[in-house]
Amino acid sequence: MSILSSVQATDGIRWITGFLDGPDRTAEPLWRAVTGGEWSPRRGPDGAFATLVPPDGDAYLRVQVTGDGPARAHLDLHVADVPAHTRRAGELGAVVVSAEPGLTVLRSPAGLPFCLVTWHGETARPAPVTGDAGRSLVDQMCLDIPRPVFDTEADFWSVLTGWTRLHGASDEFDALVRPDGMPLRLLLQRIGGTLPGMHLDLASDDRRAEVARHLALGAAHAYDGRDWTTLRDPAGRVYCVTDRRPDTGGPA
Repeated sequence: MSILSSVQATDGIRWITGFLDGPDRTAEPLWRAVTGGEWSPRRGPDGAFATLVPPDGDAYLRVQVTGDGPARAHLDLHVADVPAHTRRAGELGAVVVSAEPGLTVLRSPAGLPFCLVTWHGETARPAPVTGDAGRSLVDQMCLDIPRPVFDTEADFWSVLTGWTRLHGASDEFDALVRPDGMPLRLLLQRIGGTLPGMHLDLASDDRRAEVARHLALGAAHAYDGRDWTTLRDPAGRVYCVTDRRPDTGGPA
């Protein structure tokens, strides 16, 4: 089967979920407060999984207690036909780690973990949360990709999702153009070193005030960029607060 025929046999990414993986539940109170959501009942072995149910719209953030390893993030791509998309991902260079009905765990060509899961009709992107710091929204997953493999990895994600790749104004970032209503944008960042990763980003009306809110909730300051601030949640997981508009994801 060719890549083209596999792409034609599938009908695209219907929804996207950001997963927060960590050894324990240390960071969960922060993420609940930041998003204004409520945790679903725990599920899975030893209650390892929970969904962050937003005040409105469909859920797109979940947690997984791994019991060991560093705190990190990964993506779930929701599709109508998991086997067809699994074949497609393999043709594009992904490696299957495990599979069961409705779920395939994979690694991208650069080694980033992600899952293909069955779509259950999610369509409604939640609105920004409004508080004393203004509006904010978790709306972006940044893929941190080593420079030597950046183009291969960026093309993989663009073809797999069907989202157009845009080159950024600087050499550091590219982005994929998400369909209307998709809850998470994909930002692609060129990094030094050899280890790829993922982290979540928030868009905010007032970055300074939003960062202060996160610090009061237990986050730690790591770095100030030109239009973003890098923080660590209580589990040590890196994420960023940015100056982008929470309603559109575009520049402030």
